[in-house]
Amino acid sequence: MDPAPRRYTYEGWMPADPSADRECIARLRAGDTSALDEVYHRHVRQVYSLVNRILRDGSLAEDVTQDVFLKLWNQPGSYDPDRGGLGSWLLSVAHNRAIDLLRQRPRREEPLETEIRAPLDRADDRSRDPGQSAEQQALAEAVRRALARIPPLQRQAIEMAFFEGKTHVEISGELGEPLGTAKTRIRLGMQKLRALLEAEGIVTDA
Repeated sequence: MDPAPRRYTYEGWMPADPSADRECIARLRAGDTSALDEVYHRHVRQVYSLVNRILRDGSLAEDVTQDVFLKLWNQPGSYDPDRGGLGSWLLSVAHNRAIDLLRQRPRREEPLETEIRAPLDRADDRSRDPGQSAEQQALAEAVRRALARIPPLQRQAIEMAFFEGKTHVEISGELGEPLGTAKTRIRLGMQKLRALLEAEGIVTDA
């Protein structure tokens, strides 16, 4: 299984099982991706339902649900079984992420988009310049790698905005989603992209 959980679905859903959760956490820490699949199907219904009640937006609830399980995959040590069950921890992470999104909604997206535009422009295949320096080529490749690691719908929205030059309204129409959802997908993707680039030592406010 790919480390990124599948899009939210009831298919394959399993009831909670604390002893199985403890076993899965041990396997996750050993890098067993099948353990994430089991945890996902055991807890996805509750996580998604909680987030959707807070955000009242099914598409964004799917994104947050995926983020919650990605956090467990990327940082399995952040869950301490001695402090409570895995289900409670997942719901706590989901609740905090959803509330953070609610607080961010009134903010403008433009500063973050402007800040990371230069690295994105260099990664656009259509603007490749044979005369690029080795440093510029390395930066473009780093951005492409980072883009490949963010959730597909967020990556699609970013590519439409930056590589295809489409407005938020156009993106919303083509994706068949509310304007606010399209904007939030771009913002979430940009935040993840910036974090991935900064982890490679790339300054994104150039």
